[in-house]
Amino acid sequence: MKLYSSVLSPYARKVRAAIHALGLQDRVEVINVNISASPAEVVNANPLCKIPTLLCDDATAMYDSRVIVEYLGIVAGSDMLVPASGMARCHVLRTQALGDGIADAAILYRGLLAAGVAPDAALAARQMAAVERGLATLGRMARESALGAATRPDAGALSVGCALGFLDARFAELGWTGQYPALADWYARLDRVACMRLSAA
Repeated sequence: MKLYSSVLSPYARKVRAAIHALGLQDRVEVINVNISASPAEVVNANPLCKIPTLLCDDATAMYDSRVIVEYLGIVAGSDMLVPASGMARCHVLRTQALGDGIADAAILYRGLLAAGVAPDAALAARQMAAVERGLATLGRMARESALGAATRPDAGALSVGCALGFLDARFAELGWTGQYPALADWYARLDRVACMRLSAA
């Protein structure tokens, strides 16, 4: 299998972390691409030309990080990242959506500012407000031990961890670790887990 990826993408990092968590690193070749250049190999596999995109052994393409993580679990014969059914599955998928949503809003905010939109313009401010509400929700979840065991992360924890890593890299001025100490402690434990360390680059 081939994973088209980028070091800076929180979604691609989530998939790389999933690959290591599931023990599939010897079966997946990670290929970093400049997605802004619309590389032909990605366009041919994914009409949206987005990363991450996974090209399976049978030449089927999987895209969107959530779909790829689910597919990798099937390949590995494991539901450790995404439970097979029930409320446990719903909780993991909801946390994954929250982590991805924080990353979505942060990336859109940066894009708007790069396009010349003022930070206090309605659309930009709405994205930053989503990031801040998301962090507040994660802070509460961390205090209530609702983020799962950081030392045995599921797909929700990986999504949140990769979003927080992206904020650290691109939004250091937020200072979220000082505002949400329980979340910062949880993230520090998660960041030491092998799959997160190995997916950082």
